[in-house]
Amino acid sequence: MPYLVNTIGHVQINVTDIAAGIEDATDILGLTVTRRDERQVWLASNGRQVELVLHQADGNATRSVGFEAVSAAAVEAAARRVPEAGCRILSERPSLDCCAAGVVYATPQGHVFEIHTPIPDVIYGRRHFTSGIGPNRMDHANITSPEPAETQRQFELIMGLKLSEKMVDDSLIWMRGANRQHHILGIVRGPTGLHHYSFEFNSFGDYCKLGDLLDRSGRELVWGPGRHRPGDNIYAYYLDTAGAMVECSSGMALIADDERYEPNVITALKRPENVRVMNVWGTPAPLPWREHYFPFAPVPAA
Repeated sequence: MPYLVNTIGHVQINVTDIAAGIEDATDILGLTVTRRDERQVWLASNGRQVELVLHQADGNATRSVGFEAVSAAAVEAAARRVPEAGCRILSERPSLDCCAAGVVYATPQGHVFEIHTPIPDVIYGRRHFTSGIGPNRMDHANITSPEPAETQRQFELIMGLKLSEKMVDDSLIWMRGANRQHHILGIVRGPTGLHHYSFEFNSFGDYCKLGDLLDRSGRELVWGPGRHRPGDNIYAYYLDTAGAMVECSSGMALIADDERYEPNVITALKRPENVRVMNVWGTPAPLPWREHYFPFAPVPAA
């Protein structure tokens, strides 16, 4: 089955304190506000019009996760597959008016996803000089699902994503798109939610600056820095002001020989002996990381 999706497109989050969310995204992460009105704010780390959308709301929750299709025809093809996968179309129009086409759908587990055409990008507008880190781009997202294997099947059927790696008990699953990055999506067993959204850092010094910026505001890293075995990327995690987890990633592996690649199945599940399954450098994942999920907002009624 061909890939219909290239990479992660954007993440939309409902927040009770949009001012705090903007301050956190700009002063810590280093994003730039690209559009703003009384109900929502668009932010980006580069020349794209938007990567993160904050909505003023009565509760903190994930609104949707968007994926960038390889073409407008791919959006149409994915839309036809949504009912076949047991999911429900919420809108056949993109949620972002900068996208030419899009489809928004809900899963039986309670996730809301969007497949949309590429977000307009000014390739010479990548560098924003802010007081925050200034990452390169949005990198991937991990969601939580009470039925991870079924969620994997939905992504395979609707978007054409492929399995890169997984735990033998399906408690963690990593999937890739057409850009062949080890994963643009991770699936974690748990209540329906967002586990984390991720931005790509440019250098290891960025992690030092991140730790100092968090310390200045009386906060701390949840886990890291370390190097994941799956994906081989450097990582560090912290919580934003709404309670969503942000991963700062760099150096994600690429799968060049896509046709012949055999997904890795991790069989070492017992803690703490399997610590290097997740972190090559040997620091085990703390309980707050393992149990974290940021819920999705209730799906609109049919």
